[in-house]
This record gives sequence, C-alpha cells and structure tokens, in this order.
Amino acid sequence: MLINQSIISEIKSIIANAKDTAIKAVDYQRTLMYWNIGKRIFEEEQQGKDRADYGTYLIKYLAEELQPIYKTGFSYRQLNWYRQFYRTFPIVSALRTQLSWTQYKLLLALDNQDKRDFYIAESAKNNWTSRQLERQIDSSLYERLLMSSDKKNVLAVARNEKQPSDAREIIKDPMFLEFLELKRESSYYEKDLESAIITHLQDFLLELGNGFAFVARQKRIHIDGDDFFIDLVFYNRLLQCFVIIEIKTEKLTHQDIGQLQMYVNYYDRVEKTENENPTIGILLCAKKNDGVVKFSLPENNKNIIASQYHLYLPTEKQLLEEVKKELDIFGDEKE
Repeated sequence: MLINQSIISEIKSIIANAKDTAIKAVDYQRTLMYWNIGKRIFEEEQQGKDRADYGTYLIKYLAEELQPIYKTGFSYRQLNWYRQFYRTFPIVSALRTQLSWTQYKLLLALDNQDKRDFYIAESAKNNWTSRQLERQIDSSLYERLLMSSDKKNVLAVARNEKQPSDAREIIKDPMFLEFLELKRESSYYEKDLESAIITHLQDFLLELGNGFAFVARQKRIHIDGDDFFIDLVFYNRLLQCFVIIEIKTEKLTHQDIGQLQMYVNYYDRVEKTENENPTIGILLCAKKNDGVVKFSLPENNKNIIASQYHLYLPTEKQLLEEVKKELDIFGDEKE
C-alpha cells in the first residue's frame, strides 16, 4: 500500500506549531501574572502613600513571604520589576501577546514612550527573539532611523500604519556588523567582508531592515563586451524594488558612486519590470565623506545611499554621542 510520504513532514509541522503556540501561551500567562502582581503591589502601596517608606517595606515583606514558597521570580528586585511593569503599561489590553516577559524587561529599561512603542511594534511585526530585540536596542536602531527620517514616519512605518515611501525610512546609517565576528584591528579585502555577510546572512538581513530578501552574490552583468560583477543584490518587498549593495573597505570615492550609479541604471533599464519601483543602490563603506556623496549625486537623489559600517558595537556613551551629532547635522540640513 502506497502512503503519501508528505504526511510525516506535515504532522511534524503540526506538532512543532502546537508546541510553539503552547509555549507562547504559557509565557503570556506568566507575563500577565507579573502585571497583575505589579498592579496589586501598586494599589496597596497607594493606600500607604502617607508613609514615604511604605512601598520599600511592602516589597521587602512580600519577597520574604513569597520567595521561600515560590523560589525564583519573587525576589525584592523581581517584585520591583513587576511594579514598574504595571506603572509603565497600566492598561492590560495594551500588552502584546507576541512579546515575552524577557522582552518586556528590556523595554522597561528604555527612557521614553516613543522608543518603547517603536520597539514593541517592530518586535511584534518581525517576530524578534529576545536576543534580536536586545541587539537592536544596543545598536540604537530607533535613533539610527531617526537620522534619516522624522519621528512620526519612523513610528508609522513600524506600526504598519504606512508603507515606507523612501529608502531612508528603513535603511540605516551607520550599519553595525559586529555579528560578522571580524577582528577590528585587522584589515580586510572586500571579498572577505562579503563572504562573512553571506555566512551570517540572517543577521545581515535583520540589520538591513524590514522586507529584504537575498537575490544574488557577485551578480554578473554584460555590457557591450565588458563583464561587471555586483557584490550583493537584494529585493525589498515593502519598497517593491531591487536593492544593490557595493562593499568598499576603503574610504568612499566619487568613482565608487559612479560605479554604483551604473549598476542601478542597468537594473532599472534591464531587470526592473513596469510594476516595480526604481532600483536602490547602497554603498556600504568603511569611511565616507558626506560632501563627496552630496556633490557626486543630483540634488533630488533618493536612490543612492552611502552607509558607513562598523565591525563592532561602540560603548553606549560613544554611540549616543555619535547619534546626537548626526541628528544635529540632519536637523540643520532640514531647516
């Protein structure tokens, strides 16, 4: 008797999906439990608001009573987290079922509501793990996108309230490629960086942003007897266009911009269909001169973007200083 062999893989998929759903359901109930504990602590604390130290005393008392019974999760520090959780998210219906308690703890550490809203929306939309969310926060994804767009657009795109109309709304400058695990003190050829990106393609797609899919590496194009090779080709389903990336491990030059412009023109005239938007070119470079980029391209350019890459995450202080400097420059240009 012949049996359809696909039934095994289909049943495995059903089991895996059921397990995943069950795990998420349990984690959400745990998150809800912590929210309700925080709510009850806060309500009790408010009843003793005439005593300045009542809140501290209450949480210490609860930790002493609960920790011996329930073990982990009910220490003084954890109970403080639950209280802060309720204070930060006072409406239970606002809690996202897709997010875990670990992710909510990361969000509680953020310093403003707009930033929290952005990371909540991005986490839910892209199904980020806790590790991926932490990495995006540590690399200041929100601030890097603000360098290229305004707060209203960044939040609207994250919440799916609008589709990105400009590549700069989703493409970051700078890009952080610490996941390539390349030593910062070493020098690398372009082919080395390209190979590392292909090896860590999933992480690179996460850093690129929403909607990217890999198309080709060292794409050969033939122009009147001459062969050229494009480093990396992607497609973005949100922008509905091809995205070409050229890697430059030295300082960016106007010749590099001209080369990328030729590749973009080729894709627009040969590869692009009538229903697709114009091709975008990204120069991923070790160092750039914004003046050279500005004067090498037309004033209304929206399709060639120079993005500087870093092979490691700077310290939080260095990152915030760099972001502030770039935001100040961007603000001056808009005025």
